[in-house]
Amino acid sequence: MTLIKEQDLPDEALLQKYATDPDAYTDCFTRDVKQDVDLATYVSAFYTTWLFKVERFILRVAARRPSTDGQARDVAEGHVPAFAAWTVEGRNNRQLLMCDMGGHTRSWFMVAPEGDKTRLYFGSAVTKADSPFVKALMPFHKWYSRALLKAVKL
Repeated sequence: MTLIKEQDLPDEALLQKYATDPDAYTDCFTRDVKQDVDLATYVSAFYTTWLFKVERFILRVAARRPSTDGQARDVAEGHVPAFAAWTVEGRNNRQLLMCDMGGHTRSWFMVAPEGDKTRLYFGSAVTKADSPFVKALMPFHKWYSRALLKAVKL
């Protein structure tokens, strides 16, 4: 069984700057895998899961933002600055922070080697999180974040 945990953001998280914004919501989910995984492999696997492909389909139809698995690999490897409805906001050798086309949400990825395993991190930030609409969506958002992380196949 794949165990997904919710925890505080690490101090070094690129998403940390949103955690101090009183009008923003942030979260952090983790999953341990028993192998060495680099950031590009993780992000590429995340964006090409069956579940995320459903989101990509919706973005292609509703927002006219088509994307391919190749484009997912290109952004994961740092070859391009954008993918589907997101642009790269920040990156280092272990983290990637993506911003949506409206500038209101962020997706954050991090890998942390720990002995013979790697901890995969996935988090989000939502600005203007005090709106009733955003608050109503939070239970779904948390479920979906866990499901996305669980769907990653390495």
